[in-house]
Amino acid sequence: MGLFANFNISGSAISAQSLRLNTIASNLANVETIAGSEGQAYRSRQPVFQAMLASHDKPGEVGVNMRAIVESQKAVQRRYDPGHALADAQGYVYGSNVNPIEEMANMISASRAYQNNVEVLNTSRDLLLRVLSLGS
Repeated sequence: MGLFANFNISGSAISAQSLRLNTIASNLANVETIAGSEGQAYRSRQPVFQAMLASHDKPGEVGVNMRAIVESQKAVQRRYDPGHALADAQGYVYGSNVNPIEEMANMISASRAYQNNVEVLNTSRDLLLRVLSLGS
């Protein structure tokens, strides 16, 4: 694996962290969402990533691949509010299961991972430029 593989790995990792940040933003935007039934309530979503390793069949495919986006199975918030327009027959409304504190910690982690991969790209570029300048 050469220096060029760093570009593939870091580039795909940056895309993965960007997707992760977008998912977190969607979760945070729906923290206060209310629904009329448990099935309609917003559930926190998380991306699942998979490492792509080079093989004899596909030597250039290395990096990070988005495998799926999964919904949290934690219980949604059930609140008695019979005056609410979305209340069910028993007077309950259902809120999202998004934990804003967990999402903020996740956002900080994703942001740092994004920044680290940008640094890897910049360092790889600088090293490649230095190697090219040795030949002239």
